[in-house]
Amino acid sequence: MTAFLSSGVTSPGAAVSGPLLDMQGIQKSFAGVLALDQASLSVGAGEVHALIGQNGAGKSTLIKVLTGAYRRDGGSIDFAGLPVDFASPLAAQRGGIATIYQEVNLVPLRSVAENIFLGREPKRWGLIQWRAMNSEAARLLSELGLKLDVTQPLGAYSTAVQQMVALARAVSISARLVIMDEPTSSLNEREVQTLFEVIRSLRGRGVSVIFVSHRLEELYAVCDRITVMRDGRTVHAGNISEISRLHLVEQMLGREIRNEGAQTGFVRGEGAGSGRALLDARDVLRGTRLRGASVEVGAGEVVGLAGLLGSGRSELARVIFGADHADSGEVRLDGQPAAFRTPADAIRAGLGFCSEDRKAEGIVPELSVRENLTLALLPRLSRAGVVDNARQAEIVERFIERLGIKTRHPDQPIRELSGGNQQKVLLARWLAMNPRLLILDEPTRGIDVGAKAEVQRLIGELAQEGLAVLMISSELEELIEGCHRVTVLRDGQTVARLSGTQISEERLLHAMAQGSAQDTVEPALASGQVGA
Repeated sequence: MTAFLSSGVTSPGAAVSGPLLDMQGIQKSFAGVLALDQASLSVGAGEVHALIGQNGAGKSTLIKVLTGAYRRDGGSIDFAGLPVDFASPLAAQRGGIATIYQEVNLVPLRSVAENIFLGREPKRWGLIQWRAMNSEAARLLSELGLKLDVTQPLGAYSTAVQQMVALARAVSISARLVIMDEPTSSLNEREVQTLFEVIRSLRGRGVSVIFVSHRLEELYAVCDRITVMRDGRTVHAGNISEISRLHLVEQMLGREIRNEGAQTGFVRGEGAGSGRALLDARDVLRGTRLRGASVEVGAGEVVGLAGLLGSGRSELARVIFGADHADSGEVRLDGQPAAFRTPADAIRAGLGFCSEDRKAEGIVPELSVRENLTLALLPRLSRAGVVDNARQAEIVERFIERLGIKTRHPDQPIRELSGGNQQKVLLARWLAMNPRLLILDEPTRGIDVGAKAEVQRLIGELAQEGLAVLMISSELEELIEGCHRVTVLRDGQTVARLSGTQISEERLLHAMAQGSAQDTVEPALASGQVGA
């Protein structure tokens, strides 16, 4: 890590007496709605500081006020001992603050190397030194444990790879403070540990890190101090070693937690299934990503799709939904061949698909909650191109109430909602279609503890009502507590099928790390067994 850090992040300048960053009494309103109310944040030099709170608590707004994306209405900001008021994120970057946002905000059509050095390209006589830039980009990524062709467009790579590229860009800029907003949301365990090594090395050099995450175990693993926000206010600040996980969640939610047993909102074993396979995908091959992947889902059950990054989980889901085409293999729905040519074909057959990347492939940010929720339903709501507004309003109100979507009004732009509420709108979009099978790719990624439990509980209720659910998740607790069966993929192959009490952390980890296609057994549905 030393070579990597010495090339990009310089050691901090003169020592600062007191905190490196001190934000006090921050106020910010949007259209009369208070987003930040006397919020505060203090970060010491060489400190890893956790910033946590439910979606809508004000974390992202506070960061955007700090970095100049938003103008504050009141309060003070001191950085490195001096008052600051950055006019733009670029000004903040030049002032020594680098930010990695949860949703990667790079340029997909530009190369990996160009994205890392965007605006800082090495030049000679006014010409970009491509060889030097590509070589340095490859070296930076290699230090992060990633080896890839840096001349390829960034968009050709997965979300996780793009996240690592964003990290390489941020920490390669001379910075005294690095802000990481959900940096591990798309990383596997090995990549997370590599990230933690980078963070610890930054701390050792006196560089401060603000670490925003909903994964409590990560906070306790790498952070020194913590600030908790709720409803736009700072409700707790202190050493993370001095607050228990239970009390931390209570601070976030603003209420006591009485049920300490379950780690998710699921209830093990809810929903019995019908004993028949609604979906049966067998021996699916697609390029090098899928090399014999199979999965079955029965009506009324939740089937988990587990595996490490690059195992082929999302690729298999996209083939099932008709977004990509398989080179060979078979997909059957209700026992009949169902090789959908397009997602529209899958939707007509009763399938729904919530993508992992809700920003790029889910919501339409400029449209309202109402328009986003009924987007897939519009053909059924329209006659001669005219939308039945009364029926649309009734459906929207029903799902807002059922899913507990927090919005000022159905016509509020969806971009203004928290991540958890955006996810609920996407779920409502597909539920309004009355699907038979719902494919959920990381349905709780990047949403807060409270919203996560609500989404998990809803998934269980949908299965009880007879909906078939195929759920991709990187969180073992979700798979163990929420699924009747789990199919494990490794290197594009199905390597394990577990059901009931077989679903354990030990077996899942073993299959993901060492499983082979020869280890698999016939799925539970083959013998008519579903659930625990």
